[in-house]
Amino acid sequence: MFKELRHRRAVQRVKPGDGRALKRFRWWQMLSRALFYLRLMNDDGRQTVYAIDVRHQNQSSGKVMAHLYLDGRHHAESKVPAVFPVQGGTVEVRASTFGLKRCHYVTAERAEHQLTPDPASAEGRRARLDRSHPALSRWIGFLSVLALAIGLVLLILQLAEQITRAPEGLSQYIGTFTSPIGLPAWGNVVLGLCTVAASTERALRLRYHWLLDGGAG
Repeated sequence: MFKELRHRRAVQRVKPGDGRALKRFRWWQMLSRALFYLRLMNDDGRQTVYAIDVRHQNQSSGKVMAHLYLDGRHHAESKVPAVFPVQGGTVEVRASTFGLKRCHYVTAERAEHQLTPDPASAEGRRARLDRSHPALSRWIGFLSVLALAIGLVLLILQLAEQITRAPEGLSQYIGTFTSPIGLPAWGNVVLGLCTVAASTERALRLRYHWLLDGGAG
């Protein structure tokens, strides 16, 4: 029930577009923009092309905005999370701290299909690596999960130590806890950079887990 209510509210946030043309993706936008396509066939055999253009942060409002283009023209826009009604279903867009965690076409029968990234975008380049070098792609994905898991474990250990050592902490009930792993300042910096890189890599594949990626964000 709550999910359905959230879905309806997202649809109600959609505003009509202004008809402007879709701008091509530029290489310098790889860290600030995501562009995905959905191609559907009409009953008369014509192809309809939808495009989802996401600017990761609006400099004036600080909000992540998603724009829907229909056959190259601006058709609608919404703050993320967004749900755009399209032919045969909806397109759902959700963002994380490091990019997108969802950009899927959901049919009326609830079947889901991830949209196709623009080849020039960071997501498109990552998808091309997956197609051309699947073994390397799997290893990169595994290392991303490993880095996030290590970061999560260390974070839990550090939090447990801080809580039990606080003046009003739990030490009077369970005693103090000392983390068996202590990183120097530079080690924490390196670990932080690794977790950011890992979460960014997973966002390029629209992979998201609330515990791993949410903890990193």
